[in-house]
Amino acid sequence: MALIQASVEINAPLDKVWNIVSDIDSEPKFWKGTKAVRNISKEGNTIQREVTIAFKDSKCMQTVTVYPKEKVHAQFTKGVIDGTKTVTITPVGEKTKVEAEWDIKLTGMMGMFTGMIKKHIQSGTEQALQAIKEEAER
Repeated sequence: MALIQASVEINAPLDKVWNIVSDIDSEPKFWKGTKAVRNISKEGNTIQREVTIAFKDSKCMQTVTVYPKEKVHAQFTKGVIDGTKTVTITPVGEKTKVEAEWDIKLTGMMGMFTGMIKKHIQSGTEQALQAIKEEAER
């Protein structure tokens, strides 16, 4: 498995940052590796969805659980990626810390490329957190 971690401190209150992070339909706006999302079902704070990722326009299935004003946890359930992506927010005085953690591997024959894509996901995650920061600090 590849473990990818990144964080950013944002000069904005938790509620404002949470509104951006928890709007999972807007994920492609911030996460460049996510090309499209299509929600299939929603039950409480759990969403089943199909995600089209930039890696060969592959489609993955995810179960996304939203923990209000705390974190968004995505479990990849089918497709080229196996594992999780979790985005956590924490108040730090007047600021808000956003942390992203991936614990993933590529499935099947693609597994041998997990190490190669790790740096791409790391870079994309850092860019996404920066974009979230810019949006929240407007």
